[in-house]
Amino acid sequence: MIRTEDFFNHYNKVVIWGAGSGFTKYYTGGYDISYIVDSDMSKWGRTIAGITVESPHELLKEDLSSTAVVICSDFETEIYNTARRMGIRCDIYSSKMLFPNPFSDNSYYALPEFVEDRPFVGKYSIEKNTQILLALMKAHGIKKVVISPGGTNICFVSSIQSDPFFEIYSSSDERSAAYIACGLAAESGEPVAINCTGATASRNYMPGLTEAYYRKLPILAITCSQYQGRIGHNNPQVTDRLHLPTDVAKLSVQLPMIRNGQDRWACEAKINQALVELKRHGGNPVHINLMTEFSTDCSIKALPAVKVIRHISYNDSLPPIESGRIGIFVGAHKRWSDELTANVEAFCEKYNAVVLCDQTSNYRGKYHVLAPLLLTQKVNNEKVIPFDLLIHIGDITGAYMKINAKQIWRVNPDGEIRDTFARLRYVFEMAEQDFFAKYSRLEVSEEKCFGDKSQAERWQKKYQEVYDKIPELQYSNKWVAKETAPLIPEDSVLYLGILDSLRSWNLYEVHKSVTVYANTGGFGIEGGMSSLLGCSLNNPDKLCFGVFGDLGFFCDMNVLGNRHVGKNLRIMIVNNGAGAEFYAKKSYYSAIFGNTVGKYCAAEGHFGNKSEQIIRDFSQNLGFQYMSARTKNEYKDKVKVFTNPRITEKPILIEVFTDCWDEAETREIIETLEQN
Repeated sequence: MIRTEDFFNHYNKVVIWGAGSGFTKYYTGGYDISYIVDSDMSKWGRTIAGITVESPHELLKEDLSSTAVVICSDFETEIYNTARRMGIRCDIYSSKMLFPNPFSDNSYYALPEFVEDRPFVGKYSIEKNTQILLALMKAHGIKKVVISPGGTNICFVSSIQSDPFFEIYSSSDERSAAYIACGLAAESGEPVAINCTGATASRNYMPGLTEAYYRKLPILAITCSQYQGRIGHNNPQVTDRLHLPTDVAKLSVQLPMIRNGQDRWACEAKINQALVELKRHGGNPVHINLMTEFSTDCSIKALPAVKVIRHISYNDSLPPIESGRIGIFVGAHKRWSDELTANVEAFCEKYNAVVLCDQTSNYRGKYHVLAPLLLTQKVNNEKVIPFDLLIHIGDITGAYMKINAKQIWRVNPDGEIRDTFARLRYVFEMAEQDFFAKYSRLEVSEEKCFGDKSQAERWQKKYQEVYDKIPELQYSNKWVAKETAPLIPEDSVLYLGILDSLRSWNLYEVHKSVTVYANTGGFGIEGGMSSLLGCSLNNPDKLCFGVFGDLGFFCDMNVLGNRHVGKNLRIMIVNNGAGAEFYAKKSYYSAIFGNTVGKYCAAEGHFGNKSEQIIRDFSQNLGFQYMSARTKNEYKDKVKVFTNPRITEKPILIEVFTDCWDEAETREIIETLEQN
């Protein structure tokens, strides 16, 4: 990670490699660039930022002794290898290796703690998983390392030994190395890393790691291995490290080679998870299995800027909330206590925050906004959610919303790293009400500004503006939800099937006293009605509504025969005869298969192909009052009975027959309201 001023003082020339979307993504202007080159010959001769794009071969005509190449592309590894094959021997960097990044102001990586005092000292391996591991070890303060020799760990060892940050010890015997680390950790109070090669070397760590496990010593065991696919194919020195004994490491993670941005994100998240676990709950041994391709290229002079995730427990000092726009995102959440509601609203008042919810968030207080209608719009989400900090509480949400905060803090008693939106900065292992109470009591400087003083009102107003743009929709799940949401009686339970039913009902407000659930944990279509029945059994005097698709219903239909089914049950089946998910306009499926998408992709035509008798006869024979609707007028007539706030003599089931292509059309309309 290199300070900008040092970088530009160190080189006479800077060459940008990448004239596509990566250039726009990473380059912010204001820097002296000698060349822009690109591997794609169709870009040669074009002008970008006032500079003509050249062929990379032009670099071979130059004296590159004081030149740096900066790769502004997501294809970093491929470009690096191309440059080396061409004979370009100057220093080559990815944009993320520069700190603060002179080609991007993305605060995802630009955090002050990443600055180092010793730029350009390294001779690091080209293998990115090794680079990221070393960068995060440094950021987490893990400097003591006991190395055991070998071939498979040569990339790691050759990289770490050139970096003066690390305090390195050698032990030729892995069993001794692990016990040396135990002594170092116990005496110093610091985490200690151990590193070995493949074959049986890692097995020799087990006695020492067992000692560390029961003494709660923070030992980081880094084993190196070949490609995982070679396991079990009689390859020499390839052992299986996927499954460890339960009492040698609290956590074990695998770090494969990095090929793309998703690999990089997963690698960073796993390493942060492992390094945080070293110190959690008094200390633990942790295992990282680092894969390698035995590259001998150690020409990288700087480690990449990396995202560090910190763990905060109840008694730790709290990081400050800086100026900017603050939000709270609530995933699926259990029923809110009065204490939690009060503490969240006190926090919102202090920091001018808004609470972004879907139906399953179950917060409907003063600062609530039903966000899916806004955050599923097909517009530039930078304009929709410009949060400097978003606090994430709750569990898995069923709303596929575009979240674009600069950083995210997760608050959950489990204390686990869950980097849902790839912007996680802190994990607070504490009760939600304690987190919000603590921050509400903190003194805040008058110099800090948290945006305008009506952020929640602004979001609520925006929701109403977009809602008012909804035209008359086709007869569909979304039309039914719009008609029915305001009619759900107070103090009811509403259970929603996943995907289209949940998506449809996430658009419209229900009464603030209604509790909403969905099976977003495993997120499968089965079991929704059984879960609804479970809710209804807890309070037989409370109406419990459920909305499910036909496939979900038939997966779980046997529960209607359960002898505990009560009169307080109300079930809606939206029967379009298939999985409407696959019919969305411009989707991968419909683009390829068109009108034949239902043949196998969407399971069209099962269960009687929208038969009018099957569900009717089945439910009536089990004591349900059955209704059906094929038109808007029929539905408007029947919905009055379905939402009757009084418990009737029989449980009620209504079957709503719709068309898949109408469902697809309404989804497209809803998601493009802001384009109109």
